[in-house]
Amino acid sequence: MFSASLEQTLDRVSESMSSFPGAWSLCGGWAVDLWLGRQTRDHGDVDITIFIDDQAQLFEHLRDWNMVPHDAVTPDSREPWDGRPLVLPAHIHARPPGEVNRALLMRWVTPPHSQAMDGLDFDLVFNAREGDSWLLCSEPRVPVPLACISGEGLTVPVVVPEVLLFYKATAYWSLPGYPREHDAADFNALLPVLSLDGREWLREAVSAVQPDHPWLPLVRP
Repeated sequence: MFSASLEQTLDRVSESMSSFPGAWSLCGGWAVDLWLGRQTRDHGDVDITIFIDDQAQLFEHLRDWNMVPHDAVTPDSREPWDGRPLVLPAHIHARPPGEVNRALLMRWVTPPHSQAMDGLDFDLVFNAREGDSWLLCSEPRVPVPLACISGEGLTVPVVVPEVLLFYKATAYWSLPGYPREHDAADFNALLPVLSLDGREWLREAVSAVQPDHPWLPLVRP
């Protein structure tokens, strides 16, 4: 049995994304909690991963939503997404339709970036794919089968634990202020559920990107 907050989040994600024609999956902190079957911390937003070549379909699917994109061309934009093609790395801050939600979205994307903490902030993160592989990192190249975008037996598509932890360990690592406290908390909470194969994959993948990563000793079986 999931907590009420987790159930509500899953219902909201399913209602918003179940009819989207492209591939998508829950990721980030809520995905960690889904694998654990309980809410482990507060969450500022709901992270969903989508492939960059499905962006036109996403724009049509959420056309009435309030959306602000950040990509390699306009990393600090506060302008609404008009459907223009986005360039990786890219993600979209989004809230449902309506003027109130638009105002709350602008608060989110404007310094000091305050969030409503009401479960309606969606962070839609774009990723690349090549053939039958999801490309987690282009340099060095870290591909995984597309099946890794969706765990089985759960109420919504959810990224598998080892891939979640790869991102928790490597995303933004070189930037000031990282690792983020919540990434470390998620990593420590989810690591015990990894299989031996999952740990081995995670160790090799993180080593390829950050050979001196301080979390690597934690991953060893």
